[in-house]
Amino acid sequence: MKAAVKKRNAIHLGGTARSFDDVIRLNELGLRFAEIPIIKPGQFLPRIGDYNALREELGIYYLCHGPREGDPNNTDTLENTYLPKLMHILSIMPQMKMRLLTIHLWLDPRFVAPEVIAYKIGFLKRVLQRAGDSDITVCIENLSENTGHMAPIFDALPSLNFTLDFGHAQLLWDQNTSYGFIEKFPDRIRHIHLHDNLGGNSNTDDLHLPVGKGAVDFDGIFCKLNQIGYNRTITLELKPAEIKENLGAVKQLLNASGFKT
Repeated sequence: MKAAVKKRNAIHLGGTARSFDDVIRLNELGLRFAEIPIIKPGQFLPRIGDYNALREELGIYYLCHGPREGDPNNTDTLENTYLPKLMHILSIMPQMKMRLLTIHLWLDPRFVAPEVIAYKIGFLKRVLQRAGDSDITVCIENLSENTGHMAPIFDALPSLNFTLDFGHAQLLWDQNTSYGFIEKFPDRIRHIHLHDNLGGNSNTDDLHLPVGKGAVDFDGIFCKLNQIGYNRTITLELKPAEIKENLGAVKQLLNASGFKT
């Protein structure tokens, strides 16, 4: 009798694209998608047609990364600047066939006041309602939070999903928090951000290094990710030239952990 062959979880690899040329470079590297940061949606509008034409020509698809929130404790700017930006982005995404939005919203109670976190839950409810109208998946990205910080957020927001950033998970903790997120919230993880970091105690330590240049235990994390059957998307959050140099090593790590790339 032949031994059963363990199924390999297939994932799509993509990269960050800040220009048309970046999209072309990512496609030339054989990547399946481009994650496009939309920082100023009003200025982005005139580029939609060209991005769409490029998508059709190359057979690639797009994900979206939202802008930074600004002062994480200032509810006035969150309400009057950040929220309108996100709502505008959610109106752009269907025009580009984008179905997943990653957003930054700091929820770490070591740095964000309790009343602001409560406000941000209501903020996210409004974003999720708007996204649901267009069948868009919204993912909150970990910045410095751990599972204990995120548990009440996910409890309050059943439709909120998660972008797990391996590099951010290396910051402000003794152990990379990816392990805890994978164990605690496997069903929430809808996207991965991939880059390396050395660790550290501030946002200035978020170096976005190529894989293997920092302290992240990718072997261990990928094995845990494979065990939960992850079969979605991974963005290499690096410059295209760095992706070109690093892609072979990334694929080797993924394949060794049981993934099909």
